[in-house]
Amino acid sequence: MMAKSERESSLLGEMASVSLYKRNQGRLTRQLSGVGFGLILFYGCWVLSQNLEGEPAIRIGIPVLIAAIGVWFIFRLLNYSRFADFLISVEAEMDKVTWSSKEELYRATVVVIVNMLLLAVFLLLCDIFWQWFFRLIGFLQIDTP
Repeated sequence: MMAKSERESSLLGEMASVSLYKRNQGRLTRQLSGVGFGLILFYGCWVLSQNLEGEPAIRIGIPVLIAAIGVWFIFRLLNYSRFADFLISVEAEMDKVTWSSKEELYRATVVVIVNMLLLAVFLLLCDIFWQWFFRLIGFLQIDTP
């Protein structure tokens, strides 16, 4: 079992490293994850820059600094061994998936939409029936305009 100080030093060493972990494995999944994280980061920095008041150096400098640190953190996260292995496994599993054809997807979508419409009509008729029944027995008294 690794001592706490050894784990902390390995984490700090990992954050300071510039090496790529399993460079050619899970490339697409890592790239798409990096783009997603980057979009969230840059949107947050943009919102921050819009809400900061004061000197232009502060309004621009702080978000740029946060963006630079965030980009480095994302780069290191995507090359952190445990997270990278997870993304590599995700890509390997996605390669095993059998995707539906366009025609099969179209038919399944039509079935779902038709069933939802039929269910909506059925529930509407049930609602109308129960309103009528409860008004008939005097249980429900709603003033209708």
